[in-house]
Amino acid sequence: MRTAAWVAALTVVLAASAVAAVGMGTVPISWSETLHYLHAFVTGDIITADEVTRYRIIADTRLPRVLLAIVVGAGLSMVGVAVQAMVRNALADPFVLGISSGAAVGATSVILFGTLAVLGAAAVSLAAFAGALVATVLVYVAARTREGLSPLRLVLTGTAMAYGFSAVTTVMIFVSPRGEDAKSVMFWLLGSLASARWSSLPIAAAVTVCGGLLLAVWSPKLNALVMGDDVASGLGLHAQRFRVYLFVVCAAMTGTLVAIVGAIGFVGLVVPHVTRMLVGADHTRVLAVAPVLGAVFMVWADVLSRTVVAPAELPIGAITAFVGVPTFILLMRARRYTFGGT
Repeated sequence: MRTAAWVAALTVVLAASAVAAVGMGTVPISWSETLHYLHAFVTGDIITADEVTRYRIIADTRLPRVLLAIVVGAGLSMVGVAVQAMVRNALADPFVLGISSGAAVGATSVILFGTLAVLGAAAVSLAAFAGALVATVLVYVAARTREGLSPLRLVLTGTAMAYGFSAVTTVMIFVSPRGEDAKSVMFWLLGSLASARWSSLPIAAAVTVCGGLLLAVWSPKLNALVMGDDVASGLGLHAQRFRVYLFVVCAAMTGTLVAIVGAIGFVGLVVPHVTRMLVGADHTRVLAVAPVLGAVFMVWADVLSRTVVAPAELPIGAITAFVGVPTFILLMRARRYTFGGT
């Protein structure tokens, strides 16, 4: 199937998934009611007094949550594609640079010790973003040499930093005066869209769209980078300089998304590989399909997280792992696949 056909088919699936997801939850709402409330939300159509409660569930809670799932799934998928090309490593994902672990330190300090409590509900997100920013700077400084950023040094430095930040998080949980808050920390570490609000969307969407457009424009350079620095230089690409640009864009996208929804793993690892199985290794095609596929995956992962044990909610990172691991293994066994080509 051609790339355009995959994008069109997945876009239809995404639209249907989004409408279905908006109607699903602890208060089930039928397709016809969901479409009616969505139409009223978009057009400002009048609803009756007895419909207000269900309309508010759609308009204020589920719709921003589904839209944020789309943005986060698309963003993490694109970052996964870029990071795997940047470090030329099939096991890389958006969190291999240690950024999510840095964000976890910031979020944990707020949850356990009330740091930045004066900022109210935004304290966790702001502290997580600050932690991600600090981690980005530390990894960049530690990994960079006179020769620039090498793929191996980036992976090793990011992995080492991630272990270090995880140790800090563990120590904070251990010495916390409120042991019951450890559950809140674990929930954040596995990610959740429960706090999604309309105010969460603009920053996440802006960073994802701008970063995604940059990566799409750079897709020919990503093709050259995967073939090695010598080949890339032969094709006129300054590999070291380009790798720095990639690092900054990926760090900004990862840090922003992690600060809003927590460290949702596995999406940035598996979606790029599944996409390559569908359309090949050309990054122009991969970066066209991966965000739509990642968005579909995240929408249904979120539906499962809030319906499997309703009215309680499972961390979405656990769902992405439970669903994604067997799916990924089956796909890997079904087709011959190697990183960089099929």
